[in-house]
Amino acid sequence: MDAATPVLSKKGKANLRYALYQAALIASTRNKHFIVYYTHTLRGREKEKGIKTKMRVKLAAKLLIIAWTLMKKKEAFTPEYLTTE
Repeated sequence: MDAATPVLSKKGKANLRYALYQAALIASTRNKHFIVYYTHTLRGREKEKGIKTKMRVKLAAKLLIIAWTLMKKKEAFTPEYLTTE
């Protein structure tokens, strides 16, 4: 298997999952780059039940990957990390 799908598993610590979701919630409502990314992922699916929460969970997983990459490479965040392709 070449590609792994980022998800927040329920095997880990509940407090960490909660913190990651809260970070995604704040990012998707306060930061212009994350707002654009979040609204782009929701486009066309706004009426689905629970889709906003589901997309925030996916955003939380993306935040975790971005944070890990930034720490590993020792570099600053740039909006290019938020590509939707």
